[in-house]
Amino acid sequence: MNPNNHIHPFTPVFIRLLKGPLEYFEKSNWEKLLMHKHEIQTFLPSIGLKMTLDEEDGYAYLSHNFSEDDNIGFSWIHRRALGYEESIMLVLLREMMAEFETGESTTRELIRKRREIKEYAELFFREPVSRVKFMKEIDRLIEKAEEYGFLHQEEQHEIPDEQRFRICKIIKARIGAEELDEFYQQLQQIKQQHTGMPENDEMFNNN
Repeated sequence: MNPNNHIHPFTPVFIRLLKGPLEYFEKSNWEKLLMHKHEIQTFLPSIGLKMTLDEEDGYAYLSHNFSEDDNIGFSWIHRRALGYEESIMLVLLREMMAEFETGESTTRELIRKRREIKEYAELFFREPVSRVKFMKEIDRLIEKAEEYGFLHQEEQHEIPDEQRFRICKIIKARIGAEELDEFYQQLQQIKQQHTGMPENDEMFNNN
């Protein structure tokens, strides 16, 4: 091997992080990450990235260390624009996580069935005339949350509503306590106003 073509020992973990958040469940990659975390954190700024690492909750992910206004001209990470309802679903999952962590559970991970997530979501979304259409939309939001990496399906089940999902703790990084409080303040304002909601907010329960 050409000595000038030195490959960093953390390269496989870096490549893995580029694909999405890494959790402690991936034991081999997680151990390598912890072993080389200081090297990775030193290396990343040189290519416009930074790493958020939460060893207690067991997750890590990459993000840009510059803003969109900096007009750098390149992007390592695909940015997803969330719709209003998709954002609300993430907030609801975050609230479920907050309730779980302040409760008396003895388990580390929050596992919920699809029907339990749907029942919780129904408290915050207004049901239209067609309940079938409404349930399909809630299912779509759950699937989007899974696609974005905030839900992880634990098992297949012949009854879809009995499927079990783990609510990933990385959602705490996406939606912090302050943002959660801000959401509930906005929720209260919307409930008080009862009018003037944007057209794309039709599912939101303001009754």
